Amino acid sequence: MKENKNKKKKIVTENDIMKYEIANELGLMEKIDELGWAGLTAKEAGRIGGLLTARKKNKKKK
Repeated sequence: MKENKNKKKKIVTENDIMKYEIANELGLMEKIDELGWAGLTAKEAGRIGGLLTARKKNKKKK
């Protein structure tokens, strides 16, 4: 497969860091490494999004 050498480096945000932490806790990192975020099922992606929202809400309360 041909690599895209013009690919821009993505700026990693706090949300991205939390998203990766949650995916790791759920045991999904191997799947994400192999297939990318698009390889997740709707249920898996929704679980990550739900936990991300809950953590952001709890963080805001503190």
